[in-house]
This record gives sequence, structure tokens and C-alpha cells, in this order.
Amino acid sequence: MSDKQKPGNHNTDAQGAGAGTMKPGFHNTDGQGVAGHGSMFQSTNLSPEEAVAATDWVRKHVDRRTIDLGERMDDVRDHMWELEKEGEIIVHRITDAHKPEIVQTLFGWDKKIPTTQLWHHKSCGQCGNIPGYPTSLMWFMNEFGYKPGVDYLDETDQTSCTAWNYHGSGIGNVESLAAVFLRNFHQAYVSGQRLGHDAGHFFPLVHCGTSYGNYKEIRKYLVESPELREKVKKILGKLGRLVDGKLVIPEEIIHYSEWVHVMRHRIANELQKIDVSNIRTTVHAACHYYKMVHEDAIYDPTVLGGNRTAPGTSIAQALGANVIDYSTWYDCCGFGFRHIISEREFTRSFTMDRKIKVVRQEANADVLLGIDTGCITTMDKNQWIGKSHGQDFSVPIMADVQFAALACGADPFKIVQLQWHASPCEEAVEKMGISWAESKKRFEEYLKEVEQGKIEYLYDPKLAVGG
Repeated sequence: MSDKQKPGNHNTDAQGAGAGTMKPGFHNTDGQGVAGHGSMFQSTNLSPEEAVAATDWVRKHVDRRTIDLGERMDDVRDHMWELEKEGEIIVHRITDAHKPEIVQTLFGWDKKIPTTQLWHHKSCGQCGNIPGYPTSLMWFMNEFGYKPGVDYLDETDQTSCTAWNYHGSGIGNVESLAAVFLRNFHQAYVSGQRLGHDAGHFFPLVHCGTSYGNYKEIRKYLVESPELREKVKKILGKLGRLVDGKLVIPEEIIHYSEWVHVMRHRIANELQKIDVSNIRTTVHAACHYYKMVHEDAIYDPTVLGGNRTAPGTSIAQALGANVIDYSTWYDCCGFGFRHIISEREFTRSFTMDRKIKVVRQEANADVLLGIDTGCITTMDKNQWIGKSHGQDFSVPIMADVQFAALACGADPFKIVQLQWHASPCEEAVEKMGISWAESKKRFEEYLKEVEQGKIEYLYDPKLAVGG
């Protein structure tokens, strides 16, 4: 194991993850449950010793991937081919024109990752809270010489996946989620036609881990349920979102971090300008990437021995950063949807106790990288609350693509937009050899130009408006 892959010193005296958590399967008498989540939820009331034992089980069975994966499960794609033969659906295929790279998922299945002709499925949370996230991604495509309108398309004719509403409030339903999924991916399928391309020219690249996990689940439901297909076909027909009377379903659901993963060596070899070997990097694996429809997540034997999902960590390794493992890598960031709404203090304490504190104490991390909107937001925006409880721990939080963009010379303010982050990023940027003060000065000068109407665009605004 190289120095880049050495685990940090695990704090075995730390209180386990089970303390103060909620456990399904038990009922209380008031019908409300913990924090109003329903009668099936009640406090586990674990003793400190029992909590440590529960955490040790997770470390033993999940950390080393010795968990029993069971019998080989069905590949949803096999059923999609059958449905297409039967005239039920159209599969939006990844072709040679998309220049795909082949990776392996948890069960060793092949998965195609298109590297060009990509349709950006934007993230409401990224655009609203972390704008440097999507701009860093498109900056990379421009740096590689991708042509807007040919090699990628970022248009306004799309909607939120609405999964936060579904998971967070329970108001939504599967039919509405499926209709939104099919509507957005139909748009991806036909989007190139207004620019003179054939249908299917652009393949969807999903920015948000929440959307990614939601869409994978919904695709399985659609493939497995004729009743669901029949219901949403009526909706899509009214919207004009059928092709020859059929639903359009993509061959693969692709997350942006998977694109970064397969492009990591090109990023490092062709674009990297800054040596980051002195940066102690930790990575949070997003639940919505690899715990939802887990068979679709990418694993690579060159990334921490294949014991972790590869995206996020792989780009840090490729850039030469010192990747440090830590004991609570498997834990949620604390977001968890429903309790971020109804039990926010639980979210804040969890992200401080199980993430920020641990990566600071165990790994002495310079930065904590993530690959999902909710994770970045939770870990970045809630560190301030720890101070009021005597937990004065802080770690810069960035997305993998933001960190990679910095290493490749992107401006910390104009492109990576770290000024939007609540966690302190100045020291990490300075340690990378980038002057925060000079970058801020240049940005302030640029803002004066913007006030005068001199605006720089990463992307042609005319291409953004769908027709």
C-alpha cells in the first residue's frame, strides 16, 4: 500500500455510531415515534458499550467488503433489452460516438461511461448553494476542447428530479417521480435535434447524487412494473414526451463523478499544474451514490484495494494527493433528508461528531472531498454550529471536481467559487500554493467589469435555451 493509500490512525475509543440513533421495528404508544417520524421509529437506548459494538460490526463487515452480497441478482439492463424487443420502450443507447470507457461495478458487471456528447442534468442544490460545483465541471470540458452544442449541451429545458420532496416529506409518489424521470430523459434524447443532430446524440450526465440514486430506483420500478409504465405513459403522452408512442429509458444512469473517474488520468496528465502531494485529503462516500441500487456503483482494485467505491477518491489519487482513510468513512454525512427537515440538530451533531471531528482528529485532513450536493452542503454549512457546543473543529469541504479544478489552475473565485463555502478554505488553497488574497483581488476587479457589462461566459447563453 502506497503512502497515498495508508489509513489514518483510527480512534478506537470514540463512541460508536449506534448511540442516539433510531431503529425500525419497534413501536411506542403515542403513535409519533422519534422526532415525529412515525411509530416504527424509537430510540435504541444503546449503552456506550453496545454502541461501540454496533460500530465495530459495521467496520468489520462493511469496511472490508466481507458483507454477504447474496446470489447474483438480475441486471436491470437485461430486462430493458427484452422490453425494447417487445416494443414497450426505446433504450437510449451509449454508442461509439460517445467514446465510452468501461468500468466494473460491485458485482463485476461492465458499465459504460460516456466521455463526450453529454447532456448536463443540473442540480437544484448545486446551482443554489454550491455554484462552483457545476462550473468546475464545465470548465474541465472547455479545457479539454469540448465544443458546446456538439460535445456537450447545458440547456434550461429540464426540471428538478423532485426526489428531495419525496424522501424529505413523503408527499410525492412513485408515479410523479417516474413521470419527471421520463420527461427529463426524453428531453436529453431529443435535445440535439434542434441543433441538427440525430435523436440520442447527447447522453444525460446527472450532476446530483440525489437525482442519481432516485433515477436508478425509478428505472428499476419502471422496468419491473407494467402497471407503472402504463400509468406514466398516459402522462407522458399528454406532455408530448413519447417517441413513436414509447417511453425512452437510458441504457445507463451516469453520475458526473463517474465521468471524472474515467477522465482522471487525462485530467492529471494533460491539465494538472499544481503539485498537491502535500495535501492531506479525506473523502466522504455519498450514500445516494453507492448505497442506493448498490450494484451500479463503481469499484476499482486500484482505489483503496477495492474496499471503497472509486469515484471521488480516484481523482484525488490520480492528482497525487495524500489520501487518508478514516474510521467513519461509511457513515452518512448527516443530511438524511427527513431529519434535515424535522430534526436538524441531529443532522448538525451527526456531521460534527461522525465526520468533521473524526477527519480532523484521525487524519488531520487539509480538505474533505465529496461527490454529492447534499453531502457537500451539510458538511460545509453546519460547522459553525459546533462552536456553540464546544466542538471547534473545522475542515474545508469541496467537491472532488472543485479540488481537481484548483489543481489544474482554475481560479478559486471565478470558477471554483469557494467564496460561497461556509467552511474555511483559505488555508487549504494557500497550502496548494495559490494566493487567496491575489485571487480575491482579481475577482473584485472582475466584478467591476461585470458591473460595466463586460461578462465572461463559460458557455454560450443562446445554446442554453431549449426549443
